[in-house]
This record gives sequence, structure tokens and C-alpha cells, in this order.
Amino acid sequence: MQTRERIQGRDTEEAGLSEKVIEIKRVSKVVKGGRHFSFSAAVVVGDGQGKVSLGLGKAGGVPEAVRKAGASARKNMMPVAMNGDTIPHMQLAKFGAAKVLLKPASPGTGIIAGGAIRAVVEVAGIKDVLTKSLGCSNPANVARATIKALSLLRDPKETITIRKQGSKSQQDSGTK
Repeated sequence: MQTRERIQGRDTEEAGLSEKVIEIKRVSKVVKGGRHFSFSAAVVVGDGQGKVSLGLGKAGGVPEAVRKAGASARKNMMPVAMNGDTIPHMQLAKFGAAKVLLKPASPGTGIIAGGAIRAVVEVAGIKDVLTKSLGCSNPANVARATIKALSLLRDPKETITIRKQGSKSQQDSGTK
């Protein structure tokens, strides 16, 4: 188990990206000769400036599973709307049975989160946020729900311009 602890604490810097291992579990497949064991890893990757992604990998050894998960995460990076060091508005998201609530916090509050949510928020670069995990505690599903919540965030300036465009088109169609 010494290997597992060492890899979970890993925080690599490749091209400005940091990665954190959320979960490593041993999975098995029952075959004719007995059980065949392999490892599954969930890794979150972010640049610390508003981009984040989650990857899953499976292999016969722990290091290979972590490497595959990291490579998978790097392929699907997505931007996160931020308002300074916090998020622009409250957001609730659900993935499977896991629900995650994210709330903006005042400067200096820090990251009030635990487990998988903390890992995702830290690598995204958010420094002040209040969170609550509801429902199941499966780290992979909680991380996916957090990623979903972050993807649903909208920049206030972007929302204002969209609403202005919508009201202009309604006014134009109403006068014709």
C-alpha cells in the first residue's frame, strides 16, 4: 500500500498542468482460472487558471492506470468561468446519485471542501469557494458532478450580453 499513498500525493507539473489522483481502486474480473485483478484510477488535471478535466484509466499496474487517466484528462480540458478567485454564482449539479453544491465565497475564505471536490477546485485555480457534497460519496461520481457544476457556470458579462441580444430580437420582432 506504500505505492498507493505515494502516487495519490503526486502533483506533477507538465506544461503548466497539475494533476491530482482522486481515487485508485483494485478491480477484478472472474475468469475460468480464478480472479484477474487490475487497477482503476481517477485523475483530475488543471492549469490553475480556469481549465480543468477528469480522466479515468485502467491497467494491470497502478502507475500505468494513473498515466492513462492523466492522458485521458489532458484530451478533454474545459474552461471554467471565474470571478476573480471565486466562482460567479451558486451552482448545483448532479451526476448519478452524487450532488454537488458550489457557492461563491468572499476573498480570504479559502476552499471549504473535502475529498474529490477539493482536488477538482484546487487544480482549476479557484481559491475561495464554499461546497457541499450531497448524496453518494463515490469519489469518481462526486468529481464528475463537480466538473459538471463548473461547466454550468456562466460569466456575468457574457450573460448580460446574451440577454441584451435576446431582448433586442424580441423588440425587433414585436414592431414588425
